[in-house]
Amino acid sequence: MEKRDKKEIDRRYFIKRLGAGAVAASTAALYSCGGNGPKGIGGAAYEEVPTRQMTYRTTPTTGDKVSLLGYGCMRWPLRQKVDGSGEEIDQDTVNDLIDYAIAHGVNYFDTSPRYVRGWSEKATGIALKRHPRDKFFIATKLSTFPDDPQLRSREGSIEMYRKSFEEMQVDYIDYYLIHATGLGKAVLSNYQNANEPESMGAIKERLLDNGILDFLLEERKAGRIRNLGWSFHGDIEVFDYLLSLDVQWDFVQIQMNYVDWKHASGWNTNAEYLYGELAKRNIPIVIMEPLLGGRLSNLNNHLAARLKQRRPESSVASWAFRFAGTFPHVLTVLSGMTYMEHLQDNIRTYAPFEPCTDEELALLEDTAEMMLKFPTVPCTACEYCMPCPYGLNIPAIFSHYNRCVNDGNVPESAQSEHYRRARRAFLVGYDRSVPRLRQASRCIGCNQCTPHCPQAIKIPEELMRIDRFVEQLKQGTL
Repeated sequence: MEKRDKKEIDRRYFIKRLGAGAVAASTAALYSCGGNGPKGIGGAAYEEVPTRQMTYRTTPTTGDKVSLLGYGCMRWPLRQKVDGSGEEIDQDTVNDLIDYAIAHGVNYFDTSPRYVRGWSEKATGIALKRHPRDKFFIATKLSTFPDDPQLRSREGSIEMYRKSFEEMQVDYIDYYLIHATGLGKAVLSNYQNANEPESMGAIKERLLDNGILDFLLEERKAGRIRNLGWSFHGDIEVFDYLLSLDVQWDFVQIQMNYVDWKHASGWNTNAEYLYGELAKRNIPIVIMEPLLGGRLSNLNNHLAARLKQRRPESSVASWAFRFAGTFPHVLTVLSGMTYMEHLQDNIRTYAPFEPCTDEELALLEDTAEMMLKFPTVPCTACEYCMPCPYGLNIPAIFSHYNRCVNDGNVPESAQSEHYRRARRAFLVGYDRSVPRLRQASRCIGCNQCTPHCPQAIKIPEELMRIDRFVEQLKQGTL
């Protein structure tokens, strides 16, 4: 490729370069119980990807025209280093994905100092630096639960903040978030306050007592932060408290999808309440986990067929993205798009955007109720539980189990009609997806993972449940 390092990329050049053949060139085969092949978008049609038709929403405080599709930079692809010493981000692929996204109207990129083992900000910055600064909005975060106790101090927080500017090679940040507010007591057990829940005590200690919130407000006043907000992860008391502060929040990021809308995955409230409270304050909303960790793009065959019957040309995943975008106070919907096919399918959904009808919203609620009858694990593959000290690949174990449940390859008993096929599909797929030394059988219940889980999953219990199930399948005693 010529002049890959030039700062401004000619738009027509990379549209041509990443056009019709991009799907085949960029997609890895993802193994699933239902067979081999890419499963992430739920059977999208590969028609032409539209340009110049992206839907935009406006941020009231700054007037930003933000693409309804936002790029979540939590899952950049990895590759082996040339010297074999380990993994690194595949920068060439990241560049290609960001180039294609910008060419098709995506302009919001969400990263964090914690994402992709701490490499995401730098990789995202390298790719975006090749484009004019006014062509994109960058979002990053100040973590409220860093592993290093020194970073809980005012000095440590400011150091983290300034490091983000260096990593991303920018002199201002468009959307800055206080990260993961409202995490449960188990996650924030290092914070002690006898009069309040630990999560509330943590928020006050981390943001108010040391003056870091005042610092961020001053940075916004100085223009180094253009929009200030926070991401929410579960404790409704913290959510209500932050909204009660005498602070003009420019935006808030919440988890919202058609399952969480009324049913709340593991937390003490649902997305309908969160959305309603923000909407009545006219606070723009950024959506994370619209696919619920990928589970809404890999529905079981029966549920997927109901959606495909209604819109045969649309992917299963597109229903979840249309649901999230239907609500008018949503500013952008984040998707962690590792593969070109996922990016292209999401662009089709939002370029232009067609909101869900009342009838379609009712269909999605019915789908959610039926889906909740299946015993899946509410893992979103965020990898905050990793690395496991005993080498388990926790997200991969949960992903395989959930995938097989959704594909109908978890036999309920040896008497069931499809037992042999389902048994083989589960066991063979398990060994292919997760090396044996990293499977659930290796869990000793040390519980080091549980405090880090934003979904409040009792990880050792789920791993042991899955391991018992696997052993029963192997012995034919289920």
